[in-house]
Amino acid sequence: MMIKEEVKDWFGFFAPRFVALSLILGFFVRVALLLHPLTVIDWGIGDSLAIFGLGFLNDLAFSAIGLIPAFLFYSFLTDGKYRSPQGYILFGLLLALTVYVLFFNDITDEYGGPLPYIVNVLLVFFLLCFAIKLFVPAVRKGWRTVSIYLVMLLYAAAAITIAFCEVVFWTEFGVRFNFIAVDYLVYTNEVIGNIVESYPLLPMVLGVLLLASGVVWLMVRGKDIRHSGASSWAAWAKGLCVVVVASVCGSAWLHWGYRHLASGNLYATQIQQNGCWDFLEAFMSNELDYRQFYPLIPEEDAQTLQRELSGQSAEGIQQVEREGEPLKKNVVLVSVESLSADFLTRYGNADGITPHLDSILEKSLVFDRLFATGNRTVRGLEALTLCIPPSAGESLIKRPDCSGYRSVGDIFRENGYSTTFYYGGDSYFDNMGAFFGACGYTIRDKKTYDAGKISFSNIWGTADEDSYREAMEDFDRQWEEGKPFFAHIMTISNHRPYTYPEERIDYQPTMSRQAAVKYTDWALGQFLQDASRHPWFLETVFVVVADHCASSAGKTSLPVSCYHIPAFVYAPGFVEAGTVNKICSQIDLMPTVMALLNFSYQAPFYGLNVLEEGFRERAFMATYQDLGYYTDGVLTVLSPVRQARQFSVSTPEGGWDYREEAAQQTDADALKEAEAFYQSVNLWASDR
Repeated sequence: MMIKEEVKDWFGFFAPRFVALSLILGFFVRVALLLHPLTVIDWGIGDSLAIFGLGFLNDLAFSAIGLIPAFLFYSFLTDGKYRSPQGYILFGLLLALTVYVLFFNDITDEYGGPLPYIVNVLLVFFLLCFAIKLFVPAVRKGWRTVSIYLVMLLYAAAAITIAFCEVVFWTEFGVRFNFIAVDYLVYTNEVIGNIVESYPLLPMVLGVLLLASGVVWLMVRGKDIRHSGASSWAAWAKGLCVVVVASVCGSAWLHWGYRHLASGNLYATQIQQNGCWDFLEAFMSNELDYRQFYPLIPEEDAQTLQRELSGQSAEGIQQVEREGEPLKKNVVLVSVESLSADFLTRYGNADGITPHLDSILEKSLVFDRLFATGNRTVRGLEALTLCIPPSAGESLIKRPDCSGYRSVGDIFRENGYSTTFYYGGDSYFDNMGAFFGACGYTIRDKKTYDAGKISFSNIWGTADEDSYREAMEDFDRQWEEGKPFFAHIMTISNHRPYTYPEERIDYQPTMSRQAAVKYTDWALGQFLQDASRHPWFLETVFVVVADHCASSAGKTSLPVSCYHIPAFVYAPGFVEAGTVNKICSQIDLMPTVMALLNFSYQAPFYGLNVLEEGFRERAFMATYQDLGYYTDGVLTVLSPVRQARQFSVSTPEGGWDYREEAAQQTDADALKEAEAFYQSVNLWASDR
């Protein structure tokens, strides 16, 4: 019988083996990418040394970072945490956390989807595991051995899966991981569904587990790891030093040296890189390289056409000149969270959940066919503030450098207005505070609200009525000072977990989307009713618009109905009630309002005055990848890799149910306009 060598220090045993696995897999991935039919590269010995030499360094650097979770696991392998009293204290804390997450609203509930259930299951699992090991000491040694094997199996399976996914991703896009891969995490349901339909998932999973099991067996062959852990404080401290030094050096290399040694050939540069680091960089930068992934037309042609359609000069600036003095009306812009058009009675809803809005619409100038630019709050805020179409990747608001933009707020301040952004949550969320602060707005979020007056708050923020109250108190002060105000209020309540103050509305079930819509409607109606009793009311223009729809899921990637949002201007005695039936975009709303106020301005806006004769009807709508342009009954969708699709859009019986069917022939004009708009705005955003 062979005597196995006993391993006492697990991390010292595992770390070099994991690094070796990473380097081996990285080498074979590069070979596979070099031999891939998609790869076009002329390379010699120098290129080979660069690809595999620099690739070796990149993989080595990232594998050092990848060891951090393993070291954290290693740090908790000892039995010291179960000793009295710390074992019972830890159990109590874990129990309290589990109870809180199970029975109260926490941050995961705000994001919805499967995340809350995953967190709940994991917490219950960890609580039960800790309880068993705490109260049944005899199981600890065997439990630890199984845990060590599982962690090693998880590491091996993850490394193999990532290597496989990199080759598949290259097959589809010709690059390492980028923001498209990040996008896949955002649209989890769609991506999982696509994978299930496209690949034999069960055999693939079983194959990965079999390979990972073989790798683990090779690692532990001839070794006895049943008693391994942190053999001593000295061993743990040594492991800590190794992890800190290695991860710092690896991060430094990947951060500073990674891009500076790129090859002149795009394929060579991509192959030498590390896909996991590319993924993290894409996640942090929130940008998708338009030049690399989308169809391009000559840049001069794109700019010329886009500027003509946007009313811009040769320098890309709208020079709006109007006769007479500007009208110094106060303006209150309310962007309402997730308010789809189909929640309103006007657009076919039969549940009666928006009685106040239904009444106000009869007294307002209503834009019946206005569409959101995206499916996230930041997209709506971007469109309303910068008046530009959406960019590929994440909204400009969430990118690291969100300063230096000329915004609607600048136009109002140049006309003597104060500009304030109100948000009942923490404005750090989605980078809103940084963006609006850089645009010159005063930020009023939950931290600045009068805590003694807040009527209701959940983990997402205060109720809508609290933001309205804070805003009206500010309006009263500014009115007394004789200074006109422009206020942008972003609501919260129509968002998970759909909770709001009691005794405001009557709707069952109380914690539902419909109930949240009804409370949102009540709060807005109450705000406008209260405002009518203030001296500044008749000198104020109220602009109400949704930030995006409640859902963007449909048969196509950009279902037009799921971007249809309510928008209206309410200003009794100033703006006559009526209907605007032109197809238009969120980016057009504030230019239209500024036209009503007779403002002159110069700005790089794409949005136009919808009320102007000759307005070219069109709307922009996008996900993170797909960029849509809707005009003349045709939806053009630009996608990676350099794809362009078109759909014929119809509204049966002239209603609000927009339906898309694959176009039978290409509308060359619509395609060229879409390419011109998106190429211009994306290259401007990336090159500024």
